[in-house]
Amino acid sequence: MAELPQLLVYGVVLGGIISLGAVGVSLIFGILRFAHFAHGDMMTLGAYFALMFYGALSLPMPLAFVLAMVLTALLAVILDRLIYKRLRRGQPVVLLIASVGVALMVRSAIQVFWGPDVQNYGSGIQMPWVVAGLRIKPDQVQILVGVALLVTALHLYLQKTRMGKAMRATADNMDLARLSGIDTERVVLWTWVLGAGLAAAAGIFLAMDTRLHPVMGWRLLLPVFAAAILGGIGRPYGAIAGGMVIGIAQELSTLVVSPAYKPAVAFAIMVVMLIVRPTGLFGGRQ
Repeated sequence: MAELPQLLVYGVVLGGIISLGAVGVSLIFGILRFAHFAHGDMMTLGAYFALMFYGALSLPMPLAFVLAMVLTALLAVILDRLIYKRLRRGQPVVLLIASVGVALMVRSAIQVFWGPDVQNYGSGIQMPWVVAGLRIKPDQVQILVGVALLVTALHLYLQKTRMGKAMRATADNMDLARLSGIDTERVVLWTWVLGAGLAAAAGIFLAMDTRLHPVMGWRLLLPVFAAAILGGIGRPYGAIAGGMVIGIAQELSTLVVSPAYKPAVAFAIMVVMLIVRPTGLFGGRQ
């Protein structure tokens, strides 16, 4: 029990990372009505883009962070126009299968360009800060601040901007939104921009907290989907809450089981939620 406060800190950090990925999954499902299985690999791609800008081009990390988000969002829009748009009128399962193929292509491209080896943004050991007996690394503080800023920016965008309101209307009923004069194709474009941008941010934060590896995003995909389902699929705010619950639950589970079983905790929570309340805590789509 003495380890409980420290595990809560780790859980909040992990929960913030999962939340950013879950928001993207929730936005894409809420508007396009399919589970984007390539989302984890888009997270990985964003992390490697940041490595390219920060390591190879020696740009400041904040600038590399923003450029990686922009480049990942641009690639997501291109993939939508080349692949997903052609399949959008078919059954959702066709889009789901296509997203699995996209995930394999993105992962293979990462291995070709950056190699299969583990990499990191910096060398050396980072000494943690000790606050009230709790150990927290400077990178983890940056992650928490970054997550808070991005979540706040997303809230303001969805609530205050015209496009944000159009996205919420389209998520409720795309046909009615189209009849109301909303440009749904433009909404879809911005959905990909936001979803992929947040995925890139989640991938960068995950790499800062751990290390870069071509399958890092794929391994986090199950907790990301679990968070989206727990909060209510199609509900961005629910995804944020779900991400925090999943992250904290995974870290606290190490008190009783091996850390290797942390993904199983996310899977168990997801299964229980699908059985007990398929719409999630915030009443999303089934």
